[in-house]
Amino acid sequence: MNTSETAQQPIKSTRLPFVFILITLTLDAMGIGLILPVMPDLIREVSGGTLGTAAIWGGILATTFAVMQFVFGPALGSLSDRFGRRPVLLISLFVMAVDYLVMALAGSIWLLFLTRVVGGITAATQSTAAAFIADISAPEKKSANFGLIGAAFGIGFVLGPAIGGLLAEFGTRAPFYAAASLAAMNLVLGYFVLPETVTDAIRRPLDWRRANPLGALLQISKLKGVTALLTLFFVYEFAFIVYPATWAYFTQERFGWAPSMVGVSLASFGISMVIVQGFLIRWVIPKFGEVNTIIYGFIFNGLAFVFLSSVSLGWLVLAFTPVTAFGAVVTPALQGLMSRAAGADQQGELQGVIASAKSLAMILAPLVLTWLFYYFTDDVGIYLPGAAFALSAALMVLCFFVFLGWRRGQS
Repeated sequence: MNTSETAQQPIKSTRLPFVFILITLTLDAMGIGLILPVMPDLIREVSGGTLGTAAIWGGILATTFAVMQFVFGPALGSLSDRFGRRPVLLISLFVMAVDYLVMALAGSIWLLFLTRVVGGITAATQSTAAAFIADISAPEKKSANFGLIGAAFGIGFVLGPAIGGLLAEFGTRAPFYAAASLAAMNLVLGYFVLPETVTDAIRRPLDWRRANPLGALLQISKLKGVTALLTLFFVYEFAFIVYPATWAYFTQERFGWAPSMVGVSLASFGISMVIVQGFLIRWVIPKFGEVNTIIYGFIFNGLAFVFLSSVSLGWLVLAFTPVTAFGAVVTPALQGLMSRAAGADQQGELQGVIASAKSLAMILAPLVLTWLFYYFTDDVGIYLPGAAFALSAALMVLCFFVFLGWRRGQS
């Protein structure tokens, strides 16, 4: 039996391990959102600066976190291809728990900076978690199961800030102790329920030349059609980040929304993401296939971005916000196509490259999109608060035609 055939046979008793993986991914999202409400106060507490300088440090810490994810995603993916998914995930959870504990005790801004370096590395295990899902999923179910990754992040996106805001009533350090406890409890669960899916048949020797974003990309690009799909994945993620990057500024400037209204709209978006990527996509992809699902997603998102770039009624935007998540079918469908193109011994490496592409988008998109917002609200005569959404709409048009070209090339 060859390695592809081996990979196509899901292991037995996958329910509890799958639950563990989803909890891990939810905690990744929750861990970020959990600490957001107290970060401004914590930074001022340890640095003694103003709110403005705290915002600058907050941006530095967030960028550092994303850079570490970008750099180490392929490395952890390759390590899991060699040593297995189980040790990489469990060790990362242990380090994550310790990292949050250190943040709770940190007394200097430089120690906080160090914890964000370590935290970004441990959060790069998203690639290993995705590789585990690829290992246990039949080929025709991979895209639908990858959708659960988005659903897990949606749940974490909703719960994290809400719980963090409540815990902040007990002090700036309380959310960090909570995050450390959650990571530690999930580590215990994983120790007892997580099997190893990397067998000797698909185990691959570790090659450090491939365990970095550039080296891994060069290897993955040899797979037919994957380079174009990775490019589309990056551009799509870049465009979709317009929501978290500019939403709070856009809605306050355009409609005068208070923070509570912004929170309600983001929560409704997160809940819709859970429904779309956790449930709806499991019906859409089997019925229409990955290719048609991706085409629909590009068209839907393009129209949604055009609408948001020009709308002037706040109540209409609030009503439309949950609907925007219906375009979030693109990411799991693209992941499914790429995963099916890779061999069983390349799943960790591939997911690492995908994670790095997403992290790179998270690094670059906020800088470009928030600058566009500033430029068209403060810096020129043309007043267009939705300029960032207009750019995202243009990127969807680009993705649509590039994908049609890829489709013709494949056929």
